[in-house]
Amino acid sequence: MPGFVYKAIGPDGKEKKGNIQAASEEQALARIKGDGLIPIEVTPETLLTKDINISIGGKITARDYCVFCRQMLSILGAGVSIINALQMLAEQTENKKLKRGIAQVADDVGKGETLSNAMRKQPAVFPSMFINLVEAGEATGTLEISFERMALQFEKESQLKALIKKALTYPIMVGLVAVGVIFAMMTFVIPTFMGMFADMDVEMPAITQFVINMSDFFVAYWWAIIIAAVIIIVSIRAYAKTISGKVVFGTIKLNLPVVKEVQVKGASAKFARTLSTLLRSGVPMIQALEITANSLDDNIHFKRAILGARDQVANGTALSKPIKMCGLFPPMVIHMISIGEETGNLEDMLENVAQYYEEEVATATEQMMTIMEPMIILVLALIVGVIIMAILQPMMTLYDAVESM
Repeated sequence: MPGFVYKAIGPDGKEKKGNIQAASEEQALARIKGDGLIPIEVTPETLLTKDINISIGGKITARDYCVFCRQMLSILGAGVSIINALQMLAEQTENKKLKRGIAQVADDVGKGETLSNAMRKQPAVFPSMFINLVEAGEATGTLEISFERMALQFEKESQLKALIKKALTYPIMVGLVAVGVIFAMMTFVIPTFMGMFADMDVEMPAITQFVINMSDFFVAYWWAIIIAAVIIIVSIRAYAKTISGKVVFGTIKLNLPVVKEVQVKGASAKFARTLSTLLRSGVPMIQALEITANSLDDNIHFKRAILGARDQVANGTALSKPIKMCGLFPPMVIHMISIGEETGNLEDMLENVAQYYEEEVATATEQMMTIMEPMIILVLALIVGVIIMAILQPMMTLYDAVESM
């Protein structure tokens, strides 16, 4: 559908600019007038005027949602109407995708839609948990409490992701630097050193000959190595998005000694926090489990386990039983859920579990970094040591030959 750029006067007398999708200019004018605006100018979009949805941080993060909920909570607490609150947030939100979504929600609410129904029309912007909590808040008259719970939920989720990202950033950066250094040594440094021995009758040691052969390969086919590396990375990323790829990589994460602990504790914290938030807001158990399962997208095994638990709970089974049978969650999670079911205080038990494992993730992340750092240094030392030995051995052979003359 073609797009149009427009200028219009709003109900407050201020000039507004924007982009709109419509089949024709007449339809665009009708939609602009339908929004309560007085159109001044409407022109077809061009490459220069098209509002392309590309920006740094275009993906909506948990932190973006947290900021939105905190701001919404503050504005509503000041007595501002929902429509005005949404319009204010649409103007000041930095994330472009979220900004568009809020603006569209504001328009729909202005036309008589409920906030939850307006958000439901933007599934790419607002997750199902967000919509269900807003709907529950509207039904019970506790919308501000729903936003407060969501703010806490997204804040904790953002903190968890930041911890894991921090743990992975260092080894990834070191690995990239190591690859760059090795590539430079094989392509430039080794040929320079080995050229010194080219015209000398010196028998190369096996390790030196191996490094020379590798260096010759790098020099001759450096472009093929780069292309192959790009193809492998792209292929792995594409495969990781498939169902079989998610299963394979999920299994690997649960079997790597260093990563497993962070993976399990992180999933336990997110599961407990999300389910507790949903249940406290009045979302039915079956629906809450489905939403929680969909939020556990870091590892498909946990997602499948919660979906399986949802089906069993729907048939009358206590939640603690399928959680125990899946074999993924730590014993503490199972025991706390069981106690919560027996005492009728499941939400509080889940919140306690979430708080405990959120702290445990921080500890496990630090331990993972402590283990990975010496491992990375050891691997780099081994690679560099082999290259140095390859250079030094023929030099020592040459010196011995000179001294014996």
